[in-house]
Amino acid sequence: MNMKIPVIDKSECDDCEACVELCPSVFRSNDLGYIEVVDLKEYPREEIDEIIKNCPGRCVSWEEDRDR
Repeated sequence: MNMKIPVIDKSECDDCEACVELCPSVFRSNDLGYIEVVDLKEYPREEIDEIIKNCPGRCVSWEEDRDR
């Protein structure tokens, strides 16, 4: 069974950190100042859906993780 994971389109992301503020267990700012997704076994679907709806850059989406 494929699990969905949140992904960030870095070309569209303006590093506003709204996702980090709303869901710090999933999103973080790395040492270079870019937002990245934390590698988790499961992701909180409702929280991620809310971030997708409210992201100013429209850069967060779900993707099928075929490696799991």
